[in-house]
Amino acid sequence: MKRTITHLADGRELIYFDRSDDADRGAIDRRPLDPRPVASELRYDPLTEEWIAVAGHRQTRTFMPPADECPLCPSTDTRASEIPARDYDVVVFENRFPSFSMNLGTYQDVGGLSEVRPGVGRCEVVCFTSEHSSSFSRLSDAQVELVMEAWADRTAELSAIDGVEQVFCFENRGEEIGITLTHPHGQIYAYPYVTPRTKLQLGAAARHAARQGGNLFADVLAGERAAGTRVVAANELWTAFVPAAARWPFEVHVYPHRQVPDLAALSEEERAAFAPLYTSVLRALDGMFGVAMPYVSAWHQAPVRQDRELGYLHLELFSIRRAPGKLKYLAGSESAMGAFVNDVLPEEAARLLRSQVDH
Repeated sequence: MKRTITHLADGRELIYFDRSDDADRGAIDRRPLDPRPVASELRYDPLTEEWIAVAGHRQTRTFMPPADECPLCPSTDTRASEIPARDYDVVVFENRFPSFSMNLGTYQDVGGLSEVRPGVGRCEVVCFTSEHSSSFSRLSDAQVELVMEAWADRTAELSAIDGVEQVFCFENRGEEIGITLTHPHGQIYAYPYVTPRTKLQLGAAARHAARQGGNLFADVLAGERAAGTRVVAANELWTAFVPAAARWPFEVHVYPHRQVPDLAALSEEERAAFAPLYTSVLRALDGMFGVAMPYVSAWHQAPVRQDRELGYLHLELFSIRRAPGKLKYLAGSESAMGAFVNDVLPEEAARLLRSQVDH
């Protein structure tokens, strides 16, 4: 793999990940770009003890442009995009409209019981392929491995930034999810705090370890493999299963069999084994109703500086589609109370997905 660092016209970093060592990455971004926005502000919610990022500049971000104006496609002689090169394998660059950044501004007290501090961190875009009409499910195993190399590289680099507490790699897919660009891509958030869901999971893991002495995630994996009824796909190094208490109509968790804290800690063999299993699960989702399934694909990694021994890298994949033409909306119970009601029996979801997995 060849890794090349360059910069866009406004100073943002861009990194090419190439399979070939002779890839020419000398193209220069000559666009007249506006100055980079200052970092968001974080406001503390005393009722939930959570930090909320307020990033007003994101209101102006690019929204569903036509294919010939896509900012994630390679540049051409007549149109300059976010990627100056005429072609690429995998590209990572700093988001032009970030929720967190190191470009700090001034932050004032807002009164009340809230507290305000800078939204320190970093947000990056990961372009999985230069092919606009493709999808992650259609990537070759070698291309998925290159994406994983990029994820691992960025996890390690972002974890070293002062003030970053957690690194989150994810993909949003489908207009129903709320994407603003249709090109196959994901994002990486380097948070200045440990996220609420991670806190909940690690708190449960700590209590489990105190009671039983084992790792909660490892024990969940072992239990699902033993039960078998909700396992969707597996190989020697990974297992994909529908969790017994799935919140979403179609939800699949993908675990490595070895406990590691983050993507950077995976071995070459584990990265290679992940690719065919994961893309087969994505294709199974698309095969459920004969339409491209909207989904969120979220890597859960251990925090950078705390509870790393409790963490267990895994991916949580879920869709809001529950039937042909029907979506699972987060209405009163879910949105207001955080109390989920699932319309699909997890065992039935697993059976349907297994029937679609490549054999």
